[in-house]
Amino acid sequence: MGSMDTIILAVILATLAAIVYSLRILVLMERRIARIDIHIEALVTRIFQEEQKIEEEEFKIEEKLGIKRLSKKAVPKRKTAKKKVTKKRK
Repeated sequence: MGSMDTIILAVILATLAAIVYSLRILVLMERRIARIDIHIEALVTRIFQEEQKIEEEEFKIEEKLGIKRLSKKAVPKRKTAKKKVTKKRK
């Protein structure tokens, strides 16, 4: 092997090592993101449960006060946003 072949082989091996290292980092980042996602789901679940408890307590208080309430399914309609009209460029 000539010196040129050795240099080419070294460049190829270095490139492969860089690819393997990058993949390792990507796998570690993916695991970290998955862990964060699991924690976020747990937080959302806890917050949702707390919100349900608050709504139940609120409903009980309103019943005791004699306040009529809309059903849970009856949500006031929101106005739809107007679409912006853009002129086509020539």
